[in-house]
Amino acid sequence: MYNDDSKRDWLGEVIVASAGAGIATTFALARGQNPLIALGITAFAATMAIAINRLL
Repeated sequence: MYNDDSKRDWLGEVIVASAGAGIATTFALARGQNPLIALGITAFAATMAIAINRLL
C-alpha cells in the first residue's frame, strides 16, 4: 500500500516548503525586518526543507 521509494515532484516540494517558510517571513516583515534578509531566510529554509526531505 505504502511505497516508501516513491518519487516526489520538485514543484510540489518547492511550493510546500516555500509556503511554510513564507509564513515566518511574513511575520518577520511585519516586525520590521529588512525584506532582502527575510527573502534570503525564506530561500534558505525552503532549500533546507527540500534537502532534508530528499535525504530522509
